[in-house]
Amino acid sequence: MSVDSKDFQDELQKAIDYAHQVTAEKGETSPEAASAWDVVEEMRAEVSHQHQIPKKTGFDQYLEDNPEAPEGLMYDT
Repeated sequence: MSVDSKDFQDELQKAIDYAHQVTAEKGETSPEAASAWDVVEEMRAEVSHQHQIPKKTGFDQYLEDNPEAPEGLMYDT
């Protein structure tokens, strides 16, 4: 699932809402609240990570699909 998809954003919002709820019910220092906020942090980290991965160009994809292509060969000079 792409982090930019509506489904992922909805799941992230649900996780945030749940973390707020658990924090209000159990307290800020409870293990349950810490666990709920860990889930939120992991989801946010995935968003950050996926936005840092450079997109492949068409040429990069071509070289990946055709590793022996002459355009991709490197020569020592």
